[in-house]
Amino acid sequence: MGAKTPRDFEALEAQAQILLSVFIAAGHEAVAPPAIQPAAVFLDVVGESLRGRTYVFTDLDGEELCLRPDLTVPTCRLYLERHSNAEARARYCYNGTAFRFQPEGADAAHPREFRQAGIESFGDLKREEAEAQTFALVLSALQQAGLRTWQLRIGDLGLFDAVLAAAEMPERWRRRLRHQFGRHEAFRAELKSLTTHPARSAAAVPAAVLDALEPNNPAGAEQRVGDYLDSAGIELTGTRSLTEVTDGLLSITADAKAKPLNAATAAMIDAYVDVAAPARTAGEHLRKLLGKAGPDVADALDAFERRIGFLEGSGVDMSTVDFSAEFGPNLAYYTGFVFEVVAPSLGTASPVAGGGRYDSLLKAVGAPCQTPAVGGAIHTERLLALVSGGKR
Repeated sequence: MGAKTPRDFEALEAQAQILLSVFIAAGHEAVAPPAIQPAAVFLDVVGESLRGRTYVFTDLDGEELCLRPDLTVPTCRLYLERHSNAEARARYCYNGTAFRFQPEGADAAHPREFRQAGIESFGDLKREEAEAQTFALVLSALQQAGLRTWQLRIGDLGLFDAVLAAAEMPERWRRRLRHQFGRHEAFRAELKSLTTHPARSAAAVPAAVLDALEPNNPAGAEQRVGDYLDSAGIELTGTRSLTEVTDGLLSITADAKAKPLNAATAAMIDAYVDVAAPARTAGEHLRKLLGKAGPDVADALDAFERRIGFLEGSGVDMSTVDFSAEFGPNLAYYTGFVFEVVAPSLGTASPVAGGGRYDSLLKAVGAPCQTPAVGGAIHTERLLALVSGGKR
């Protein structure tokens, strides 16, 4: 990928001003959170796939820092600096750089340094209405910047969690399924493993290690795992901590004693993640499939249908919106409604925009409680390539 020219920067800046003017007119305050952030905050919340792509370094004082891989977390930190109790409603917008290592190599659609223009809304208790407004505002900004053709996809991680919660299984198995969510083949392989041989990983771990672990004593288990790694001369590499490794080994120990997942339960989960339909008709299909799954699922389905109504009321052309039950961005902090905007010429691997609900993120960043939050971001280099190259 060639370096940007002054003309490129001018074009990006002009486009950013269009996007920000739309966001500001809708009531969002323009902010500019720092590009350098505490690494621990990001590494704890962005998820395993992005954790390994974050640029991390240590400053002269020994503090571990990172170049922000997105702007949502820095905006959450800015909000908490202003509202430490996380009780106030606030709406922010921004335009700034983000940085991610690209394991397949950097190119025009996936640069290591790129711009995001986006919006974040905190503290709005009218959840489905706020989600629809966020989605509609992102689409309005794209349209005013010159994009004319797109494909829209939505998902619902809250509904997926409700389906898992209604299924009879240990919480650690729910974590295993959540970890593989969005990876079609890997998810189904994990689901099949739970119905046949949940402790398949035990063979790769020395029996003496597993036998020494006591599930009711996680601190003692961590000490034993650390002692074993030291005695065997094994160093931790990659992004997993000793606590995470120990938790995994404790899960393997428990799985070795557990009965496999009920086949009917697995079939229900598999049928759910297989749902892909126009958003307008997806609710009816989901009701038929999940109608007897329990009150939590019923509440999640009610929220799904309210959201569809608000999307229609916000002016979104629902004939262009598809629902996919297994759709979820690779950022681990999303907790509910998610969306993405895809241009046909770029494809699903390079969405022009995306976002969703992340109610747990502010607490993970330092808030005293969970706070309703929803946002969306536009990849401005991709947008500029589309509108300036006649691929709108």
